[in-house]
Amino acid sequence: MKILKLLTVLLLLTACGKEREARQRLEEAKAMYENKSFAAAKSLIDTINVRYPREIAVRKEALTLMRLAERGECERNIAYCDSLLPVCIEETESLKKEFVFEKDTAYDDIGRYIRKTMTVERNVERSYIRCGVNEEGEMYVASVYFGSSPINHTGLKFSTGDGMLAETPSIPHDGGMNYRFRDMGNTTEVVTYQGENCKTIVHFVSVVDGKERVRAEFTGGKPFSLYLSDSDRKDFNATRQLAMVLSEINAMQREKLKSEKKIKLIDGKLNGQE
Repeated sequence: MKILKLLTVLLLLTACGKEREARQRLEEAKAMYENKSFAAAKSLIDTINVRYPREIAVRKEALTLMRLAERGECERNIAYCDSLLPVCIEETESLKKEFVFEKDTAYDDIGRYIRKTMTVERNVERSYIRCGVNEEGEMYVASVYFGSSPINHTGLKFSTGDGMLAETPSIPHDGGMNYRFRDMGNTTEVVTYQGENCKTIVHFVSVVDGKERVRAEFTGGKPFSLYLSDSDRKDFNATRQLAMVLSEINAMQREKLKSEKKIKLIDGKLNGQE
């Protein structure tokens, strides 16, 4: 009996010790939360749940604190987005002055911006490279061929005389991203490289020395090439700059919306609406 009583006392002491340890760590997590160190607070709360699985009361308090920390992170994200969005929007409006906005409401959900010098109307019946960016900040590049006979190209390669080069993936003829038509005895081919498919050649233009000529080779069919003009390169870099700002704006808007939705969810849980 004495041994049993002793074991009981030892178990109670151990339990009390575990509870004190758990509560001490919870107080540390609360201090981190008050100091707006939300990530550190969440990490310590995770430790409490792992190390003290039987301390139900402490873990319940820790759960509430975890939700408050997550809410704090969301509020900080929203404040960060609200502070930067006006700056980015102002920059975008300035950059857009050299672009025209195109959107066919019957077919397009998202509009696109293209430099005035690269619009179709200004480049009728000629082979050239054009680029643009949609409202979400995704760039595209199109290789446009015009000639008396088809070349059936499927890709685009940029190179310089010093051996630098960049190439797009092959885009098979599908009537969409790669389409062709004949009119008045001439052939027009337009292959569009969008998003990741144009990333390497867009970056290539941005890093090539301005003194180096950039040769654009239409690949996958009969040989054909042209050189980018200084105006082309200027248009590429301006479009890339607009794309980066638009992409940043859209990322912040998505993050803000995500944080707002998460706050509503957390508030429901804090108010007992599980």
